[in-house]
Amino acid sequence: MNRAAAVLALLLALGPVAPALAVQPDEILSDPVLEARAREISAGLRCPVCLNESIDESNAAISRELRLLIRERLVAGDSDRAAIDFVVARYGEFVLMRPDARGGNLVLWIAGPAMFLAALAIVGVTLRRRSRTTDEAPDLSEEERRRLDEILSDRG
Repeated sequence: MNRAAAVLALLLALGPVAPALAVQPDEILSDPVLEARAREISAGLRCPVCLNESIDESNAAISRELRLLIRERLVAGDSDRAAIDFVVARYGEFVLMRPDARGGNLVLWIAGPAMFLAALAIVGVTLRRRSRTTDEAPDLSEEERRRLDEILSDRG
């Protein structure tokens, strides 16, 4: 019984780490330098199936294929950039966890800060206009002023 409790505790402790174990032992390269490069590249590529999960963390079949492809390219002598470009050429810039800030993506990189600055400008203009308005009552006729005084005296 004590052994079962220890195994259960170990499984519960390792549960949150499970996504980090997506890389299978048969995928790991024998050269530690190449494996480290492959892991770094894999961490920067998004799984096409599992949104917002890198191929290094994903258990999807496509992620396994991409991890193997990256390792094949590195063993063949490709640079990190060439291996990434190869995957991007096949799957598009969507697979990049952090797309480059150039081309069509430049609009996306600039849109957030631009909208924030526009919102600040609108708030500033609105506050400036409010501060210019006066709290004075508009010009009232004698009859309107008498009626207003009557209403206000009834309230108090």
